[in-house]
Amino acid sequence: MDNLVFSNMAHRPARTIVSVLGISIGVLLIVFTVGLTNGTMRERATREANVGAELMFCPPGTFCVSGSGSFRLPVSLKSELEQIEGVSAAMPVGQISVKADTNTGSRTIDGIDFDQYAALSGLQIVEGQTFTPNSDEAIIDSGFQAQKKLKIGDTIDIWERNFTVVGIYEPAGGARIKISLPTMQQQLGSEEKVSAFFIKIKEGLTTEQVGDNLHNKFPDNRIIPFKDLEEFYMSGMPAINVFLDVVVGVAATISALVILLTMYTTVTERTRQIGIMKSLGMANASIAWIIAQEALLISFFGIITGIVLTFVLRFLLTRITTLEVEISLTIIVITFVVGLIGGALGALYPAMRAARLDAVEALSYE
Repeated sequence: MDNLVFSNMAHRPARTIVSVLGISIGVLLIVFTVGLTNGTMRERATREANVGAELMFCPPGTFCVSGSGSFRLPVSLKSELEQIEGVSAAMPVGQISVKADTNTGSRTIDGIDFDQYAALSGLQIVEGQTFTPNSDEAIIDSGFQAQKKLKIGDTIDIWERNFTVVGIYEPAGGARIKISLPTMQQQLGSEEKVSAFFIKIKEGLTTEQVGDNLHNKFPDNRIIPFKDLEEFYMSGMPAINVFLDVVVGVAATISALVILLTMYTTVTERTRQIGIMKSLGMANASIAWIIAQEALLISFFGIITGIVLTFVLRFLLTRITTLEVEISLTIIVITFVVGLIGGALGALYPAMRAARLDAVEALSYE
C-alpha cells in the first residue's frame, strides 16, 4: 500500500510539486510572520532594557515606550525623584518616533545627556566622538552602522535636517540613534521637559519596592520595570495577537484547500483504478486511507519545505536589515500540527468520495 501511495505521487510529479509548494507558502506564512513579530518584539524589548536602569518613570496616560510618550515631565523633577527612598539616580531622557526609511516606516530617536547616560548604561564610544550639545550631530550603535553601512561624517535625515554621524557606540541600548537632549527639546518646543526618566535603584532593594515608593509619591504617573518590557509590549498591543491568530487560520485554510483540490483531482483521475482495487476486494476504508496517506505525505513535505524556506528567508533578512526572526521549537511543532490537520481536513471529502464509488461504474469510467 505504501508503494501505491508513492507511485501515485510520482505519477504526476508536477502536480505533487505544486501542491507541496502551495502548502509551504501557508507554512511560511505562519512560521515567518509569527517569528518576525516575536523576534522583533523581543529584540526591541531587550535592546531598550539594556540601558543600565531598572525602572522607567513616565507621564500619566502614556504608552511610554518607543517614542510614543509626550514631553510633559520637567527636567527639574530629577532632584525630587532622587530623594525617593531607594532611587540611586534619575536620568532625564527624550524619546520620539520620527518618520524614517525603515521596514516599519518610523524610527525611535533618543535625546540624552551623554555623560549621564554613559554613567548609567556603560555606553562607550568605540569610533569617533560623542555629539556636541545643542548641535545637529548624532551617534549610532555598531549594529545600525553595519546594517546601514554608515561611516563617520555621513548624515542622517531627522526632521528634514541632516544630522552628522560623529560617533559609533556600544553596547546597543535604547534607540539606535542618539542626539543631544537640548537639540530634541528645542526642535519639539519642549525646552526643559522630557518624555521619561530612567531610574537606577540602590543595591539591596527590588524594583517592586522602589516602584511602590515612586507610586506612593506619584500615584498618577506610569512606572514600568525594564525587565517587563517584553510582556508590556505584547499586552499593550493586543491587535498583534489577533493578527497572528488570523495568520494561522489563513495558513491552515490555504493548506486545506490545496490538499482538497489536489486530492479531488487525484480521485477523479483514478476512478478506474479505484474500481479495479474494489473489484479485487479492497475495503472502502483501505481505499480512503490510501488517499489520506497521500494527502498527509504531501502536507508533510510541504511543511518541511516551508520551514526550510523560512530559514533561508531569515538568513537573507538578517543580512540586509536589523530585524530578528525567532524560529522556536514551539512554533515549528504548532506549524506541523496545523499543517497536518489542514491536510487531513482537505483529504476528508476526496477520501470519502473514493470510498463511496461504485465498483461497476468506476470500472466503466473513461
